[in-house]
Amino acid sequence: MSASRFRLKEDVDKAYTVQTRSAIEGGIRGTAIGVGLTIITHYSWPFFRRQTFQFKGFLVCTCTVFGVVLGAERALQQYEARRRQEENEIRKEARIDLNHRGIIPTETAIAKWRASRPPVDAEDRE
Repeated sequence: MSASRFRLKEDVDKAYTVQTRSAIEGGIRGTAIGVGLTIITHYSWPFFRRQTFQFKGFLVCTCTVFGVVLGAERALQQYEARRRQEENEIRKEARIDLNHRGIIPTETAIAKWRASRPPVDAEDRE
């Protein structure tokens, strides 16, 4: 497996982990909001009090799914933005270094430059 494929697989696995964790947190938050709103509405609005338990459960489930989807999507977008920024920083560093050596920074040259350097984790950069 080439280094770029290995890096891509690691990136996909990390994105999946981030998205899953945030989806669970969003689902818990959405469930809490749904249950809270259902209880408040049940005791404050007589029309809602007459609704069936199944309908109220449906509303709580809707809030839960909404929380799962929004939590996962928000986390994935933040992760992708962070990865894009890291990639742009690496490419900028490669272009500067290659220009100092008198090499035109093409995609091939940047890939060779990246392969010649030891891999740096995102945690080490910060």
